[in-house]
Amino acid sequence: MVDKSPRPDPNVQQHSVVESDYVHHTELPTTRPSLAVDKAVRGIGFAFSFLWLGVLGVILVAVIGRYAFGSGSVMAEEIEWHLAGAAWLVGLSYTLVSDDHVRVDVLHERLSVKKQAWIELFGLLFLLLPFAAIGLYLGWPYFYSSWMQGEVSQAPAGLPYRWAIKVFLPLSFALLIVAVLSRLMKCTALLFGWPKPAGPDPIVRATNVGALERDDQTG
Repeated sequence: MVDKSPRPDPNVQQHSVVESDYVHHTELPTTRPSLAVDKAVRGIGFAFSFLWLGVLGVILVAVIGRYAFGSGSVMAEEIEWHLAGAAWLVGLSYTLVSDDHVRVDVLHERLSVKKQAWIELFGLLFLLLPFAAIGLYLGWPYFYSSWMQGEVSQAPAGLPYRWAIKVFLPLSFALLIVAVLSRLMKCTALLFGWPKPAGPDPIVRATNVGALERDDQTG
């Protein structure tokens, strides 16, 4: 029996069926204010990402000290979660401007870009922005009270200056609000033409192109 199914055109770039698993970024247009905000937030997030190396180093020291020399360290354990907490909290805004947060909506990726932008607009305005504002509103007095009282660790041989980790609560929510405003400008640029679009988002475009290139190499 002769196979009469159409053959792929060798001149057309082919992608595997799992391409959509990698390309999940909504390619919204960027704006001049968004470019500046995204660059600043990504720079801060990248700098704080090195704290994870510190977390690994402290864990190694604590494990070696406990099992090789039989001496644990409360201070090392607290340094570990201080560094991890700061890196994770600051990473929230970095993830948003990079559009690398986890999406669980199976319908979202099947919609047009304009419909995706409407979903982003309502989600940012009525869900994420109020959440971040409440976090900033409650996080600031939480930090300020700790700072004014000179709060220290309740554990023996723990760290002083407990406010040093609590300051990252209001800081992270403030950065998240800035990131939300940047994302909102991209949505309004697509839907309403304001602020004036400044071309495709270079961060998302580079990520999507890189994902397709990796997909081609593995597919």
